[in-house]
Amino acid sequence: MKLLSVVAALSAVGSAAAFAPSPMGAGRVSTSVNMAAEEFYIDQDRRNLMNLILVGSAAVTVGGLAVPYIAFFVPPGSGAGTGGIAAKNALGDDLFTKDYLASKPVGDRSLAQGLKGDATYLIVKEDKTLEAYGLNAVCTHLGCVVPWSSAQNKFMCPCHGSQYAPSGAVIRGPAPLPLALAHCDTGEDGKIMFSQWTEEDFRTGKKAWWN
Repeated sequence: MKLLSVVAALSAVGSAAAFAPSPMGAGRVSTSVNMAAEEFYIDQDRRNLMNLILVGSAAVTVGGLAVPYIAFFVPPGSGAGTGGIAAKNALGDDLFTKDYLASKPVGDRSLAQGLKGDATYLIVKEDKTLEAYGLNAVCTHLGCVVPWSSAQNKFMCPCHGSQYAPSGAVIRGPAPLPLALAHCDTGEDGKIMFSQWTEEDFRTGKKAWWN
């Protein structure tokens, strides 16, 4: 009888446990974890997208600022390989060989706008023609514009005393190099044309330093 009582008690306990409710928080916790994981993946995708947009915007901004900054340091075209550029007066008008020579005396050295916009001397020879080269008027010491002294028959820089011969060769420092050369010709339309001097500097017998 005692054995039957023990068996009956165990059966009752088992039956009761079968109908006992499961813990209320377990399902909710599992669901919350799953939802949080989904939200995490969604937020990560959004974060990646925002990072791409941010990087792209920064690249466009930096590029927009860098291009003109770099272009500032790139010198404008000198006209080399394109037949040269027309010499211009102080008003920006093209100079014509015939009219120019008619208005200038023999030995004249007057300024015109040359390659890269630099002031460049046009030289009238003894036979009343233009010299085959123009002289860049920028001093090779510190960049002052060097005036021509007809009384001294040489170029004399007022800034630091450099002096140049009529050909632009250095005859007194501190200028370390001669004045730069440019070819000077007459175009088919009669205009005075400057073009890049790329060959040897005839005054020094060396490669042109300005190239």
